[in-house]
Amino acid sequence: MSANAAPITATDSLSQALKANIIPNQEYLLQGSVLDSAVEVLLHRLRGLCDNVDAGPETFDDQEVCFSLRDPNHHQAPPLMLRVRKALDARDMPFQLRYIGQPDLGDKNRPTVVRSSLDIACSGMLIEFLNELGCRIEFEYSVKGYMFRKGRMKITVAKVFKISQNSMPPEPISQSYLVELSVLAPQGQDAIGEDMRAFADQLRPLVQLDKIDYKRLGHMSVS
Repeated sequence: MSANAAPITATDSLSQALKANIIPNQEYLLQGSVLDSAVEVLLHRLRGLCDNVDAGPETFDDQEVCFSLRDPNHHQAPPLMLRVRKALDARDMPFQLRYIGQPDLGDKNRPTVVRSSLDIACSGMLIEFLNELGCRIEFEYSVKGYMFRKGRMKITVAKVFKISQNSMPPEPISQSYLVELSVLAPQGQDAIGEDMRAFADQLRPLVQLDKIDYKRLGHMSVS
């Protein structure tokens, strides 16, 4: 590099990465659930199918808070939703700030849900920073479970808990575990969806992983 050349900034590096399409900003996702009574059988199946079976699955115990940020000049516009996750079992881990876009369900032949996803590791001052920006807490919960890997695929089997406002212990929201199969990849790698569907088929009939349309579920609950 020439001595007179301008230094490369973080913005320049990000722009180059976007042009090269190497940023994993798309999440491919399938979801399902399994009853408490059947979760051990599913975990046994996953140990046999996934990588690093000798070491066993990773465990996690996290708290997640969902924030919304509204544009004061456009009250009718949907708010920007941001999620903050922190590890309860590893206090020295950085906070995770995550943006998740609306799922793309337009193509019925696509084997998975596809949505924009950006993850950033942040310091412990993140929540105070979001409050200063004017973000409002919409809801929060804790999630505890197991994580498996199969190549690029991540499989989580987790129990979701309500967070009590007093000193009472967290309460499970249901008698089942949430099961998620996901891959983070750059745009245009839709072929990974076929691999995910093939892996999901190996978990049947223990759990049926599928594309979930939460807007449709919301309309069904209202009606």
